[in-house]
Amino acid sequence: MILMILKWLNRYRNRNGSKDRKCPSELRLPEHVAIIMDGNGRWAQARGLPRQAGHRAGMENLRDIIESCSEFGIKVLTLFAFSTENWDRPADEVNALINLLDKSLANEIREMHKNNIKVIFTGRLLGFPKSLQKKLEEGMKLTSANSSMLVNVALNYGARIEMVDAVRSIAEKVEKKELRPSQINEEIIEAHLYTAGLPDPDLLIRTGGEMRVSNFLLWQIAYTELWITPKYWPSFQREDLLEAIHAYSKRQRRFGRVST
Repeated sequence: MILMILKWLNRYRNRNGSKDRKCPSELRLPEHVAIIMDGNGRWAQARGLPRQAGHRAGMENLRDIIESCSEFGIKVLTLFAFSTENWDRPADEVNALINLLDKSLANEIREMHKNNIKVIFTGRLLGFPKSLQKKLEEGMKLTSANSSMLVNVALNYGARIEMVDAVRSIAEKVEKKELRPSQINEEIIEAHLYTAGLPDPDLLIRTGGEMRVSNFLLWQIAYTELWITPKYWPSFQREDLLEAIHAYSKRQRRFGRVST
């Protein structure tokens, strides 16, 4: 309990002790940042806590990072919150994750709505309980007209499954003669992905130190800049986000072209 109080005091001090919470003007901002929020369980185990405690801490940290992205001027933030592979974890951990999401969702969405943030959820949402599906739909409807930033939460998401769903949808249109095979190109495929209408991520951040993308946005990150930190997600701070943006700002993005 003492550690938690100190943690919140530190957050309050950080929020109120800085006169300017914007990104330094000289930095080139990514328009779209994607984050693989990894390491909740390991963060908890390192402290002798159950893995569920790590997921709760990760949810608390999420608020600060969304707030920081909004203040920095990031236009789109995509968060890998629950993957199709997460169902293979122990049943008690899966149930705890879903319950945490279910209980926290309304408050988190109301807070983002106050800050003019639009929220969408992408993935196979029908895989969740009906009550949670309803909250997801209500959250998207409530925030649909907001315009300061878009937060895209990937739930029951896997990039290969996303591609399978896109191919099936395209195949159905071909079968109905609404589309000719010769018309299929990159734009057609992108229009059938869960992320249709969103720009590709400029920067992908992965916490927890693992050097892989874990079936996340495989189509969309073809030319995305990667930044990996050993810090576990609950320990990932505003300063770490700024460090990632600073590293991105110094990179030259060539998209396969020769630099001039």
